[in-house]
Amino acid sequence: MNKHDAQHLIEHWIEHNVSHSSSFRERAKQIEEISRQAATEINQAADLMDKCTEMLKKAKDDLEVR
Repeated sequence: MNKHDAQHLIEHWIEHNVSHSSSFRERAKQIEEISRQAATEINQAADLMDKCTEMLKKAKDDLEVR
């Protein structure tokens, strides 16, 4: 794999994670009507997805430096 391909892959993962995180939060609002605990856990999953996204951004930045 070359640098450009790696950057492209990481960018795709970042976009994918942002989309999922947003979807998790939207659905958590709906699920809260059924279970507040489940909604809380889904929001926590979204928070973890956001952390993963930040790590991917750091990896992408590292590739740009090299």
